[in-house]
Amino acid sequence: MKIKKCYSSVSIFILFIASYLSIGWADNWDQIKKSAVEVNTVKADFIQEKHMKILTKPLISRGVFYYKVPKSLRWEYISPVKSILMMQNGKTKRFIKKNEGYIEDNSANLQAMKFVLQEITMWLSGRFDENPDFTATLESGHKILLLPKEKSLSMMIQKIELTLSDRPGIIKSVKIYESENSFTKLVFKKVILNDKIEDSLFRKI
Repeated sequence: MKIKKCYSSVSIFILFIASYLSIGWADNWDQIKKSAVEVNTVKADFIQEKHMKILTKPLISRGVFYYKVPKSLRWEYISPVKSILMMQNGKTKRFIKKNEGYIEDNSANLQAMKFVLQEITMWLSGRFDENPDFTATLESGHKILLLPKEKSLSMMIQKIELTLSDRPGIIKSVKIYESENSFTKLVFKKVILNDKIEDSLFRKI
C-alpha cells in the first residue's frame, strides 16, 4: 500500500506542518477553512519532543519554520542536528549539515516526503475533514482528533491530537502517537502571521 510506505518516521513531521498551517480557533469545519484563508505567511519557532518508554527523558530538537501560500515551505532543525527541508511550487529539497557543509539528500526518504507533501495540499486550505486517510473529529477544549482509517497506517500512527490556540490561524501543540508508549510532540513559539517573507528563503540555504 503506497500510503504505508510514505508515513515513515522521516516524514511524520510534515503532518505537523500541515496541521499547524491550516487551523484556527473554530467551532466547525467551515470556520476552520475560513481561518486558513486569512493566513498568507507563517513564521514560528518549534520545540520537538520524542517520548519513548526506553528513554529516561525525551529527545529534544529545536528549530524554525516558514510558510508562504500557496506551496512554499522551509522547515529547519537548528539543534541538535542541523537539517533543512525546502519546498517551492511543489519542488522539494532536503539538506543535512555535515563537516563540509550542507549536503543535499537525494535518498528514498526524500521521495516519501514529496509524496506526503502532495497528499496534504488540501490540509493547507484547512480541509482536515476531507483527508481520505484520517477521520477528523472536533472535540471540546479546542482540540482536533485525527484517527487513521486503514489498519496498516494505524500500525505506525495510532492518532494525532491537535490543541488549538484562541488566536485564529495558530495551534498550541501537536501530538502524534506512534504507539501506546511512544509519541512525538511539537510546541510552537513566537508565532508571526502574515509578515513579509522573501521567496529566496525557500530556494537558498
